[in-house]
Amino acid sequence: MSLPFLPNIPVSDISAAIQVAIGPIFLLVGTGSLLNVVTGRLGRVVDRARVLERLIEEGEEEVLERRHLMELKALDRRMKYGNRAVLLCSLSAVLICILVALVFVLDFIGAAAGIIIAILFMMVMAALAAGLISFLLEVHTATRFLRVRHEVLARQHKSASSEA
Repeated sequence: MSLPFLPNIPVSDISAAIQVAIGPIFLLVGTGSLLNVVTGRLGRVVDRARVLERLIEEGEEEVLERRHLMELKALDRRMKYGNRAVLLCSLSAVLICILVALVFVLDFIGAAAGIIIAILFMMVMAALAAGLISFLLEVHTATRFLRVRHEVLARQHKSASSEA
């Protein structure tokens, strides 16, 4: 059945256009998975920051407060990098969606727009790379702050020595 206001496009042409658009879809799935990881980490950082803020506001020993303030500064940095990673990876995902739609439409109208597609793909990769760099900075900040305090290690060493 053919509708008068729609062009008659063979199914084989539609199938070929879908095959061309499939590649970026896999990139979109990977980007979505990355966003899932980043937002999960970001949620845990925000939860920890809220706990520390509450402890500081309720008042605590000076030593603990100083330690918690240092941790809060690191968490603030991690939130900044995490939010930036989410923004850039989301931008990449949106650009991938535009790329898929553009490839699909341009294939039907027969337009030679290879340069537009290439530029859009470069924008996708630039946004994704920048998002990954922000994610790496967040991970680096987290691992830099992760260290066992000396007094905890000394206490563990003393209890092991007294048992022997």
